[in-house]
Amino acid sequence: MSTKSRLGRRLIQLYAGLALYGASSALLVEAGLGLEPWGVLHQGLAELTGLTIGVVSIVVGAAVLLLWIPLRQRPGLGTVSNVFVVGIAMDATLAAVPETGTLAVRIPLLVAGILLNGVATGLYIAARFGPGPRDGLMTGLHQRTGRSIRLMRTAVEVAVVATGFALGGTIGVGTLLYAVSIGPLAQIFLRVFALPSAPDGSAAVATGQPRRAILRP
Repeated sequence: MSTKSRLGRRLIQLYAGLALYGASSALLVEAGLGLEPWGVLHQGLAELTGLTIGVVSIVVGAAVLLLWIPLRQRPGLGTVSNVFVVGIAMDATLAAVPETGTLAVRIPLLVAGILLNGVATGLYIAARFGPGPRDGLMTGLHQRTGRSIRLMRTAVEVAVVATGFALGGTIGVGTLLYAVSIGPLAQIFLRVFALPSAPDGSAAVATGQPRRAILRP
């Protein structure tokens, strides 16, 4: 694969992954059985402010990106694109998907949302255009404090879930199912969407992507 073709594939993977991530988050909202950690915070802030959850996602992403400055993190194309594309895709999906009431519909929506999130994560990370704002925050805290990425991620996500729940965000079986399944799903789809080797035999160049954690937008 030529350098131009590889770049084209990476860009397609990046934006397809971000759009699908937003769509998957919207399906979790529609299911109403529990959201992913940052989704709980976004929904809680949306309830508080009256803004759409997609707009809140954009605002929170931009605010988190500002925290990269003191942490001396460098954003990539994927980082900046993440701030806008995920929120726009989320609102677009919520506008297109009709409201559901019965568990017979909500449970499949939950499962579909989690599976699609795994696909989106694999696409986005494999493109190697840099981590999302929220994951960059965790890796930045890891580098500045010397604490493990797992500890930083757990601390940050517990804080955002607690805050989001206090503001009215939804925690439920979907939150737990997401927590235990997204890691294995992401690992599977990272292999599926892995980029081919460069012509010189080396891997495609990464852009600030940590190696020791599964990162999400």
